[in-house]
Amino acid sequence: MAGEQDSASCSMTLEVTVMKTRAEAAVRRQPVNRRPAASTLRSSSRSRKGITRKLRQKRSRVNERPLPDLRSYWRAGRLAGNCSTIEADLVNQHALAAWHAYASDQPGLEQWEDAWQAGKAFMQGYARSSGYSPNLVPLSLRHTAAAVVCACNEERTLGQVLVQLKRLPLRDIVVVLNGTTDNSLERVLQQPGITLVYEPNRAGHDVGRALGAKMTDAETILFVDGDMVVPAEELAPFLFAVDRGEDVALNNLTSLLPPFAKQDEVSRIKAYLNHTLGRRELGSNSMTAVPHAVSRRMIETVKPASLAVPPKAQMLAIRHGLRVSAPSQVDVIRSNRLRPGNTGSNNDVARLILGDHLEALAAWLSSGGNDVQLRPLSRAEVAYRRNAR
Repeated sequence: MAGEQDSASCSMTLEVTVMKTRAEAAVRRQPVNRRPAASTLRSSSRSRKGITRKLRQKRSRVNERPLPDLRSYWRAGRLAGNCSTIEADLVNQHALAAWHAYASDQPGLEQWEDAWQAGKAFMQGYARSSGYSPNLVPLSLRHTAAAVVCACNEERTLGQVLVQLKRLPLRDIVVVLNGTTDNSLERVLQQPGITLVYEPNRAGHDVGRALGAKMTDAETILFVDGDMVVPAEELAPFLFAVDRGEDVALNNLTSLLPPFAKQDEVSRIKAYLNHTLGRRELGSNSMTAVPHAVSRRMIETVKPASLAVPPKAQMLAIRHGLRVSAPSQVDVIRSNRLRPGNTGSNNDVARLILGDHLEALAAWLSSGGNDVQLRPLSRAEVAYRRNAR
C-alpha cells in the first residue's frame, strides 16, 4: 500500500511539474509589447532634435567667416560725400573715385558678397551727406576692365545695354556692329566714349567678340550681346571674379536647365565637352552663353582668334591650366530674343553650336587629349542617366 501511495504521489508531482513547464513556455511565447510610453517617445524626439540643432550650430560655426563692419563703410561714404561741393553731373565719377580710394586699403573684401554689401553701405552714406544718389555699381576693381558688345539690328535694346555698362567701372566699351541694317549705328554714335567696330557684312557674334578683344588692352574683358539688357548689378560678379584671380567666369545656367533626359542636344554636348575635359562640375556652362568675362592672361594664352569658336577657346583655357569657373547666374534663357534661326528643332544656331563643340573635341583629341585616362561611369551612373526624369 505504501508503495502504491508513493507511486501515485510521484505521478501527481510529475504531472504538476509538466503543467507548470507548459504554462511557463506559453507565457514566454506570448508577444511582448515593447512600445515605449508616449512620454518616452517625446523625450527621445526632443533629444534627437537637440542633437540635430547642435550639429547644425557646429557646422555653422565651422563655415562662418567674419563679415565686414558695414557701419565703418557707411561713415566713410558720408565723409566722402561731405568733403566738398559736388556738381550734379560729376556725382558718379566723384563717388566711384572716393569708393575706389577707400576700398583699396580695406582688408576682407575678397568675397563678392562682402565687397558688394560694403560698397552699398559706402554709397548710402555718400548719398546721405551729399544729397545725391550715385547711379552706379560700387565695384572696386584692382585692374582695368572693359566690355565688348556684339550687335546686329538691335536698335531697340542697344541703347539700354550701353546705359547699364556705363554704370560699371569700365575703361573701354567696345561695340561691334556686323551686318546691321537698322538704326543701330546711329544709336551707338549718340553715345560718347564708345569704341566702334563696324563691319557691313554679317560676321556673327563669336567673330565679333574676337574682333572686340583686339580693341582693348584691359586686364578683364566682359562679353555681352546687344539684344539682352542685363542690369549692371548682375554683370558685376563676372568682372569681380576675374579681377580677383579667375581667368574665365562663365554664366552659371545649371539650375535653369531641365533633367538630363529632357535636355536638348546643345545642352548635352556642352556637358559632354566639360566632362571630357575633366571639368564635370561645370555642367553645361559654356563660353557660348553670355555674359561671361575673361582675363588678359587667358586672351594671350589662347589668342584672340580662338574666341571665334567659344568652346574651343574654353577647351584651350582648361588645357593650359587656367582657372575656369561659373560664379554667377543671369537668366538669358527666358530673355533670349527669338529669331527664325534659333527656334525649332535642328535650327541654324543649334547646328552652329554643335559644330563648334565638335571642333573643340577634335582639337582636344588631336592635341593628345585622347591619352588622358578618364574615369569610366559606373553601372549605377549609367542607369541614372538612362532613367533620368
